[in-house]
Amino acid sequence: MHEVAIFGAGRIGRIHAHNLAAMAGIKLKYVFDPIREPAQELANALGATVADPSTIFADKTVGSIVIASPATTHRDLILAAVKAGKPIFCEKPVDMNAASAAECAEATRSARIGCMTGFQRRFDPTFSSAKDRLDRGEIGNPEMLIVTSRDPGAPPVSYLKQSGGIFNDMLIHDFDIVRWILCSDGDEPEWIFADGSCIIDPAMEAIPDLGSVIVNIRTRRGRLAQINAQRRAAYGYDQRFEVLGSKGMLQCGNHRPSEVIQSDGHGIHTDLPENFFLQRYREAYRLELEHFFARLQDGKPFRTTIEDGVAAQKLAEAATQSWQTGQKVKL
Repeated sequence: MHEVAIFGAGRIGRIHAHNLAAMAGIKLKYVFDPIREPAQELANALGATVADPSTIFADKTVGSIVIASPATTHRDLILAAVKAGKPIFCEKPVDMNAASAAECAEATRSARIGCMTGFQRRFDPTFSSAKDRLDRGEIGNPEMLIVTSRDPGAPPVSYLKQSGGIFNDMLIHDFDIVRWILCSDGDEPEWIFADGSCIIDPAMEAIPDLGSVIVNIRTRRGRLAQINAQRRAAYGYDQRFEVLGSKGMLQCGNHRPSEVIQSDGHGIHTDLPENFFLQRYREAYRLELEHFFARLQDGKPFRTTIEDGVAAQKLAEAATQSWQTGQKVKL
């Protein structure tokens, strides 16, 4: 039995904790959150124990840790886990600062401690199927990628003030998708240009943050990517991408509660997309943790490494710089 501790009892922590508790051969032993009540509630529900970090890291029966706490805590928890010799699954981002994230990556490499970054979109069955077809050469050489990423509604300004900005908080996943789809053959982004506005809520300007953004990326080999993202889409959680290759195109659409299409005298009707990321990616969250433990057992590389987390953070910082200066940023 592989015993695990989880840090964070918020909404993403609860998702991971319930998935851990349902896995064969995995025992969720400890839960930690600085707010005692949600930690105790989660531990009681899943047969775990609330413990402080020092207890968790000192317990040699704990085989790995899952970090699902606020982003500002990730660096210290990663370094503590490295010191304790425990493999790590860490939700994005590795750290809010790319240089600090790179230090975490170096620490894991030096200690030979496995660390997987939680970019769950790579495990979404639809996106994963498209990547498999791309890798098989079904559309030839990838040349252009268009990513659409829209939330159903903006979080409150109080959240935005501590989120790190739209490029760090929201588009970090999309930056990873760009590298995953266009750069798996060793290509890398060469420059980035980002622009945005607060048209959906002028109060964001004072933070400062953005509600709508367009990001253009060019790779060293001339491939192009565009990300269009918005914090408000009245029709639901909109997650799509299409990749154009030398022999064709792959398109990945939204998930819906059902795929029933009703046609009548008033029109053609379908369900709206899933309303939020917890529903849209419920299967991806389960699959990424299964992958983590499978790789711990067989020793093969993680699909999403800590280095991928560092690379995405560098793109987020470059996009922020581009927006602030109005200039294209070379990478």
